[in-house]
Amino acid sequence: MANALGLIAGAGQLPGRVAQEARRQGWRVVALAFDDAPGLDRAADRLVPCRVSEIGPALEAIRQEGITSVVFSGTLRKPELLRLLPQDSRGHQFLAGGGQLTDSSLGHAALGLLEGAGVQVLDQRAFLAPLFVSAGPLTAGVPTPAQREDIAVGFKLARWCAAFGTGQTVVIHRGATAAIEAMEGTDEAIRRGCRLAGPGAVVVKAVAARHDYRFDVPTVGAETIATMASGKAAVLALESGKILCLDRELLVELAERQGIAVVGVFPDD
Repeated sequence: MANALGLIAGAGQLPGRVAQEARRQGWRVVALAFDDAPGLDRAADRLVPCRVSEIGPALEAIRQEGITSVVFSGTLRKPELLRLLPQDSRGHQFLAGGGQLTDSSLGHAALGLLEGAGVQVLDQRAFLAPLFVSAGPLTAGVPTPAQREDIAVGFKLARWCAAFGTGQTVVIHRGATAAIEAMEGTDEAIRRGCRLAGPGAVVVKAVAARHDYRFDVPTVGAETIATMASGKAAVLALESGKILCLDRELLVELAERQGIAVVGVFPDD
């Protein structure tokens, strides 16, 4: 029998993608679903519905299945986590280990809880490597010199903020910062930034130098472009090799239709 992989799944498309790739690699995938992940029920060998407020049952499922390796995937919405602080004893143990509700603190709390149960947390990139953005333009349109200046400023700010667990996305226009991502997530930060900056805003997404891909894979997709288009943003700049792009062909098609330039950039470019 294949080794069992525990997939701790939040919201979005990524958990299904991870499950598909893990099965292709020979794993038997047991998905512990904490949110709605389209297609996960078909991609996984077994799906176990779980709740943020009760962590104990998820750990029991891991024990019953003999799982010694897990991978996190998908989005766990922090506002929901704040409303549904874990109520069972294992949940209180989890929060006590983290102390704070930053990504880093929550990740280390999860790591301590799982390693205490003899479970290894795997890097998500082992199942998602082909989806990461490479350097260079993704669209036919490219940023103007003035927009490249905004990208350079935005990268410095985005990486600095990411290092403090604030967020990974910055909206900037003509050198002025309109929005920095916080708890609301990428799309809401873009909406807020575009409202303030007006047409022509540049959206930059980057990660901290020591970003831990076991717990978070920064991702953009066609929905990101749709959000930018509604706010009349002009450029999406992504740290190459660090940001994952879902449904790349659809994203590029939509971006070119809306006149949005998308580019993968090294911070020092």
